Amino acid sequence: MTSPTKRRHVGLWLLLLLALVASVLATLLVAEARTSRFQSQELSRYAAQLGWSVMPGRSERILFPRHGPFDERLGYTRIPAFQSRLVERDFHIERQARFSPALMEYAGRGLYPPYAEKTRAGLSLESCTGETLYAFRHPGHHYPHFDAVPPLVLEMLLFIENRQLLDASAPNANPAVDWPRFARAALSQVTRALEVSDHSAGGSTLATQIEKYRHSPGGRTDTPVEKLRQMVSASVRGYRHGPETLSARQDIALDYLNSVPLAAAPGHGEVHGLTDGLWVWFGADPDETNRLLVPGFSGPDALPRQGLALRQVLALMIAQRRPSWYLRGGREALERLTDSHLRLLASEGVVPVELSEAALAQRLVFRDFQAAPVAHRVPRDKGLQVARTRLAGLLGVSLHELDRLDLRARTTLHPDLQREATDYLHRLADPEFAAEIGLFGERLLSPEKTAEVRYSFTLFERSDEGFRVRVQTDNGGQPFDINEGSKLELGSTAKLRVLATYLEIIAELHDRHAGLPAETLRQIPVDRQDHLSRWVLDRLIAEPGLPLASLLDQAMQRRYSASPHEAFFTGGGRHTFSNFRREDNGRHPTLEEAMRESLNLPFIRLMRDLVNYSIHRDENRRQLIEDDSDPRRLDYLASFADREGRVFLQRFWRKYQALPPEERLEAFIGGLRPDARRLAAVYRYLYPEADPIGFTAFMAERLAGRASFQPSALFERSDPSALTLSDQGYIAGVHPLELWLVGFLQDRPDASYADAEAASREARQEVYGWLLRTRHRNARDVRIRTMLEVEAFLDLHQRWARLGFAFDHLVPSLATAIGSSGDRPAALAELMGIILNDGVRLPTLRIDEVHLAEGTPYETRLLPDDAGTHRVMAPEVAAVLRHSLSQVVEGGTARRLQGSFRLDDDTPLPLGGKTGTGNNRFQTVTRSGQVVHSEARNRTATFVFYLGDDHFGTLTAYVAGSDADRFRFTSALPVQVLKGMEPILRPYLAPGARTQCQPPRDPDMLMADSRKENDSS
Repeated sequence: MTSPTKRRHVGLWLLLLLALVASVLATLLVAEARTSRFQSQELSRYAAQLGWSVMPGRSERILFPRHGPFDERLGYTRIPAFQSRLVERDFHIERQARFSPALMEYAGRGLYPPYAEKTRAGLSLESCTGETLYAFRHPGHHYPHFDAVPPLVLEMLLFIENRQLLDASAPNANPAVDWPRFARAALSQVTRALEVSDHSAGGSTLATQIEKYRHSPGGRTDTPVEKLRQMVSASVRGYRHGPETLSARQDIALDYLNSVPLAAAPGHGEVHGLTDGLWVWFGADPDETNRLLVPGFSGPDALPRQGLALRQVLALMIAQRRPSWYLRGGREALERLTDSHLRLLASEGVVPVELSEAALAQRLVFRDFQAAPVAHRVPRDKGLQVARTRLAGLLGVSLHELDRLDLRARTTLHPDLQREATDYLHRLADPEFAAEIGLFGERLLSPEKTAEVRYSFTLFERSDEGFRVRVQTDNGGQPFDINEGSKLELGSTAKLRVLATYLEIIAELHDRHAGLPAETLRQIPVDRQDHLSRWVLDRLIAEPGLPLASLLDQAMQRRYSASPHEAFFTGGGRHTFSNFRREDNGRHPTLEEAMRESLNLPFIRLMRDLVNYSIHRDENRRQLIEDDSDPRRLDYLASFADREGRVFLQRFWRKYQALPPEERLEAFIGGLRPDARRLAAVYRYLYPEADPIGFTAFMAERLAGRASFQPSALFERSDPSALTLSDQGYIAGVHPLELWLVGFLQDRPDASYADAEAASREARQEVYGWLLRTRHRNARDVRIRTMLEVEAFLDLHQRWARLGFAFDHLVPSLATAIGSSGDRPAALAELMGIILNDGVRLPTLRIDEVHLAEGTPYETRLLPDDAGTHRVMAPEVAAVLRHSLSQVVEGGTARRLQGSFRLDDDTPLPLGGKTGTGNNRFQTVTRSGQVVHSEARNRTATFVFYLGDDHFGTLTAYVAGSDADRFRFTSALPVQVLKGMEPILRPYLAPGARTQCQPPRDPDMLMADSRKENDSS
């Protein structure tokens, strides 16, 4: 057995050995804490593997951040949503960052990728020539480099937050850990847990603070795991350039000064960085503040000014601990803390005593945000406003958020042409310049009225990818955009849509019947009111093998009467129409002549033929009104009601389901004519329990004095219990199922389409079944005809929408042929682009490049895709329309433009267009149709045009309000204005010149500079 003495000796030796090992380990740990030699080697080696590259196409190796205030503000967390929205809107991912496998694993563990993060970023918007149109940077002020920071500012920061950060004697120091401070913080947490002390010391270095307020959820450290994540991420980031970290530590100090959060200010939003904080919170000039704090500064009243500057800087350094409190509600507490820090800094020799005393003598004066707001001002350029709004819409963000994204985008606007066109439109207010352009005369202006007309001009250029907007401007100087934000009665421009629909139907009939034997064609049943089908069949019988182009030419030679002496049953009643010139009333022109000279009645009659074609091409619809005694009618009507009802219910569902509940009623009523009887029927159906007081208030608000009515009598006559759904739809002038659906969604705003279809079964039957319950066939046929006209206009609306019509319904009246359904200049321009592009619809491009997070691991670049290209019109139809539009310029309503545009070699430029004049009025009429009151709401005159093979656009003159009554201008005015723009536009219209724009940049496929050699993918 081992003796006790021997065991004691062995125990002592083991104890000595353990003490020696512990001593060695402690020595190594102390040495490592002092030199960071081991971690610098291993972490720099590991950081070198965390690379990424930017490669073509969508990335399969990328992880976007899920939280973090800076990642959210710069848009990195939302890039997946942004790219989904853009892809849905015909963009494609042209290139995107790809993580190395090591970075994928690192980020997958929830750590923050190491890269040179941007302390200052924002929206950059470039023109088509590469010129910067708009650049927003947040924060607005910053230190551009480390040497720009006044030494005194740096010394105060380090004394307060991280004293050993820039210790040059430790070249490999880990900037994420200050070991003495960390030990004190750990000890304070232990004593606090043991309830020995209430004091809690902070252990965060500047590096970990930056990780926290940039990337941690909510900018906070809520768990020990989050603190560890911050420390590891900051450590790896500090060694990304190698084992030596002095330059990285300098970057940390600079980044902190440029990005520290300092609460949110009224009218400005979040404040970041010391220099921006000086400007926002105190109204101080950051450059002046920096000069005052540079050693050796001298000047009048230097010391008091230096003292105030020092106090402001120190106050912001202190306020970052609780910025929302100290900078808003706790300003007195901030003053006291600033005083105590000034005394401490002076006693420690950081701040000269004389300067400290000067600072103690000062008091903080905060900016008065009402008297001196810090709101961001955007240049009042219409094209820029539209481009920013369109870009924000593409991404689904507000303009405030858009400006703060790490984003570079390119607009299609040409800056020089935009400026020249804008200046030209503004000069038109000058009577001398207006006279020089030729704007005075009959159907134009007089000198005293030039300043009251607002002009809007848009020019597009056709390219392979889309219709690029080169100019979008006006002389109004307001955010409201006539081109896209308005619904205007543009008069005869609607004739272009009617003619396009007519030729499209002729092409359909040719495609359906061409090549069939004459005998077969003769046996095809055609309703006597379907003149279009009858005419096409007759032409094909007479000329077998007739090509489409020849048929379309003949279709333009069909004649329609211009006589106004006929009443038309349309829109639920009898209406008459007139021509602009009485001398045209006795004419019987061809459609080519009617289009060239913009005659109204031929197009009213042509629209009637389009409606009849739509009604009678469906055999079931013909049976419905032809055979009143067919014994199968009940069975047929039931199946017809169910099938047709579902079709229309689906259309109405698409119209309303995307709208918020509060907007559905407005959208529905907005499509009605402001007629007392119609509004009453709608209100009583939607609100059957309403009392007469609410009814009267609703009617008064909607009619706004435009028509008189007797509330009590109208309330009683509109009792929904005495009327069927079909009666109410008939009275309201809408499809009854649309009325039903609006009411259904009022009661069940969250219902699905399946719910609506199931609930509408009886309503669908009723809408069509009531037709058999009327005693007199004539009354029955009138109602059928009204309903069928509504359905026909729904069919026509689908055709118009395919050609760019912007609104979700047409007024079911033949008056739509002369503009009663309204239009938008931008939508007309898109139709012109389709015609110029041989019937192929391309996306309208105002933004043709979106570059997110450039130079970061999340970099994503998107460009327009050609997936939005669709043929919507036969090329033969487009050719006939181009020729017809050229005739408008050659000898029609735009003939003053003839020969005015020429290229530099004096070659005439092909021109075409369509004019339109709208005189929008509220009228009060008697039962007999006599107008007893008429009030102007606005006057518009529009010219939609093409210039050469690649350019097209619109020019609109507009006067709003009752002042429009004093004007008599017609579309001759915008035509003359465009003529005056010839010297401005000519240099940009040369074929193939791309309006002197450059295609979107195609940068070399390079990896991010700091990661190029490290990518291990």
